[in-house]
Amino acid sequence: MSDIIYLTGFSYTGKTTLGRIVADRLGWSFVDTDEQIALQAGKSVPEIFASDGEAAFRSIESRVLEQLSIGKTTVVSTGGGAVLSASNRQILSSGVVISIEASPATILERLKQSASADAVPRPLLQGDDPLRRIEHLKQIRQQYYSSVADWVVTTDLLSETEAAEEILRGYSIARRKLARPEREEVRFDRPNLPEGLAPYCSASGATCEVSLGERSYPIFVGWNLLDELGNRLRNAGLADRVYLLADTTVLRLHGEHAISSLAAAGFSVAVRGIEPGERSKSLATAGKLYDWLASERAERQHPIVAMGGGVVGDLAGFIAATYLRGLPLVHVPTTLLAMVDSSIGGKTGVNLPHAKNLVGAFYQPRLVLADIATLTSLPRREYASGWAEVIKHAMALDEKLFSYLADHQQPIGALEPDPVVTAIGRSSAIKAAVVSHDEREGGQRMILNYGHTIGHGVEAATRFRRYLHGEAVAIGMHGAALLSHRMGMLPLEAVDAQREMLEAYGLPTRARRVDPEKVRAAMALDKKVTSARLRWVLPTAIGTAVVRSDVPAEDVEAVLAEVMG
Repeated sequence: MSDIIYLTGFSYTGKTTLGRIVADRLGWSFVDTDEQIALQAGKSVPEIFASDGEAAFRSIESRVLEQLSIGKTTVVSTGGGAVLSASNRQILSSGVVISIEASPATILERLKQSASADAVPRPLLQGDDPLRRIEHLKQIRQQYYSSVADWVVTTDLLSETEAAEEILRGYSIARRKLARPEREEVRFDRPNLPEGLAPYCSASGATCEVSLGERSYPIFVGWNLLDELGNRLRNAGLADRVYLLADTTVLRLHGEHAISSLAAAGFSVAVRGIEPGERSKSLATAGKLYDWLASERAERQHPIVAMGGGVVGDLAGFIAATYLRGLPLVHVPTTLLAMVDSSIGGKTGVNLPHAKNLVGAFYQPRLVLADIATLTSLPRREYASGWAEVIKHAMALDEKLFSYLADHQQPIGALEPDPVVTAIGRSSAIKAAVVSHDEREGGQRMILNYGHTIGHGVEAATRFRRYLHGEAVAIGMHGAALLSHRMGMLPLEAVDAQREMLEAYGLPTRARRVDPEKVRAAMALDKKVTSARLRWVLPTAIGTAVVRSDVPAEDVEAVLAEVMG
């Protein structure tokens, strides 16, 4: 990595002034890219925009940045829009990038002061509401500033000297973090699963078990298991009063069945319907449920039964974890995705306006009961979407399950009980084994993020409207496999085998007419970013995957272009 500091950020955050101070302190040279652009073009920046257009300006800007990137001991102040170009962002990765921040109000005040001292027209001050214009433009660019930054310095309340000190401190810290070995790879042992393909059974008759000492719990997978719900709760030693939280659609389809089973086992049941959709996963909904539980005089030993998909499971789990500092929780997942993923592992949460699942807790259930017969009421597309998570488990961790899915695609697609129960049971056992070894996602559980890096980017780029979660994960899995192949880690035959399986199960492998730049920007904000570097889960063979954070940016760009083409 060259000894270069790139300062990025919106106009009038202080890049040029601070850049000169930092360069002087270090004894380095200082370059302002706008000055270099004007020098090379033989005209001022406003004149370039007026006579040649923005495209010509951006072309010169990229050329200037590329020329500067081969130098050393230089502080470079970049233009506010330089980060919009993917090639520019790649160039910036050759040095340490410090993002200089300021609030829109501070930017406007500085802009006005500059305009009063200089007769040059300021486009940002044109119009009736320049503050709104600054806010809008800054919001568009913010994700790109965040995606390239190794360190952020907010200058609103800092003197120039204090801000320069923060830049120097950030440079020192970021340089140490980025000075790593060229190759980074984390391998994990595959989960300990039985030799046979059929799901294994514990003494309780459970399909599998999450082993967490005193917090261990069984997972039951089978056909028509709702009949056993009451007895399973009774065998778990749960109290006689049950609070059933269910998706309103699921309640209409399966509520009577579940309530009858509970009543037959001697439980009294209070029921509350939850409207389908992510909007229900909110603190406002949680507040209403707290009020309901209080009005029902819920006690600490009374269990909450969550029946539905991931939204209900996450919300009900959050309620169980927090009301009276913890109520017993039972998951009755009725979607394929919830059966093999969200109901196992104890992740609970609600959304904030800023992002999904920002408020939550790890809180393990007392048992999980997955009645495969409830899948018959799922829309066909949602049923297909859930198989992405099963294929993910197979591709990343279990070649036997991969072979089984390949050999039984038609009966599984037709929802024939025996093969579906076998596949879902095995997939659940994989998730249970991983959680048993890594409850809080500090190690092996990262493997379960296979396909999610690009997948989450696709979801965000399409505003969570075009693709179901499993469909986005399928696209992400294909992208990750292509990326692994480009890096020489995965044979092309394995890439093709995964693609063929995904498509056979009715899942997409490409995101047509989705902007790769939007996907890449969303990926940069992903929770798997550590020290400004993405951690990728990449397959090395069918049934084996590793975590890498040294993936070449040019390979990522090439794969995104192919998958989004």
